[in-house]
Amino acid sequence: MSMAQQAEPAVGGSPAAGPKQTDGRTARRPPALRVLARPEVGVFLGAVAVLVFFLITAPPVRDGSSMANILYQSSTIGIMALPVALLMIGGEFDLSSGVAVISSALTASMLSYQLTVNVWTGVIVALIASLAIGAFNGWMVVKTGLPSFLVTLGTFLILQGTNLAVTKLVTGNVATDDISDMDGFDQARKIFASSFDVGGVQVKITVIWWLVFAALATWVLLRTKYGNWVFAVGGNKDSARAVGVPVRFTKITLFMLVGFGAWFVGMHNLFSFNTVQSGEGVGQELIYIAAAVIGGCLLTGGYGSAIGPVFGAFMFGMVQQGIVYAGWNPDWFKAFLGVMLLGAVLINLWVQRTATRR
Repeated sequence: MSMAQQAEPAVGGSPAAGPKQTDGRTARRPPALRVLARPEVGVFLGAVAVLVFFLITAPPVRDGSSMANILYQSSTIGIMALPVALLMIGGEFDLSSGVAVISSALTASMLSYQLTVNVWTGVIVALIASLAIGAFNGWMVVKTGLPSFLVTLGTFLILQGTNLAVTKLVTGNVATDDISDMDGFDQARKIFASSFDVGGVQVKITVIWWLVFAALATWVLLRTKYGNWVFAVGGNKDSARAVGVPVRFTKITLFMLVGFGAWFVGMHNLFSFNTVQSGEGVGQELIYIAAAVIGGCLLTGGYGSAIGPVFGAFMFGMVQQGIVYAGWNPDWFKAFLGVMLLGAVLINLWVQRTATRR
């Protein structure tokens, strides 16, 4: 037999068996890893840990009224953290969101009182003004190409100065006048600042609005074309534009959603306390951003959820009130927030690495 015949393979022979080759696109991950890949998993674990910690160290937290108060504090943060999170998923920031809340409340209060009109007139004008501020921020970002950090920092300073100057000019004071006896106040209060009874415990209506907005935002992100646009422009706006995503429209409307959130929280503040302090709101924007980051939104954009910031806001409310119920010095609140933020970021990092590890 010749060497050529020896090298010829047998007819019908099967190839040698080897290890099955897969790549990252076709490999099917176990269910546990798919769950860990969700951006809200890390903050959920953190929220449970914080809740258990204060249930042990602060017995008053176990009372129903205390938990209702914690949920109320969480909701006032969470309502704003939701649109801020959507904006971050879209790859942008808004540093003016905290003072924009106060600007909205001041607009509604002074317009209603000084012109002696139904408070609903002030509410509607404040909504238009808040949406306009958001649209301005978005337009400046997409038109100039400047980082949203710089654009909204400028807006923050403009609004902060305007809030103080205009309030002093119009009212002669740093706060607005009491509008509780004006037409339409009681109706507006029922929508923005009322309470309802649950088993003998008074729960603020903002808790319901918070959960409704979270459900709506989740549906938009996961079930609509607009949600796909948000993830696309946050991941890579140039690639998104190349496949037909309306990048300018998406970014501007995301800033306007932040304006809507600022309006809603501003109306709650106004109809809860009947008056507004013009110098408030500074620093709140960092709380909203931190709640979104703790909730799993990446600073680079393109990743996150609407459920994560719900747990993030709950952690803030839990710590804020838990320190008081535990009888500790409230000056430690910011220190706790810093530790909580770093811990949540590290947990989110571990979760992402675990979920993507083959």
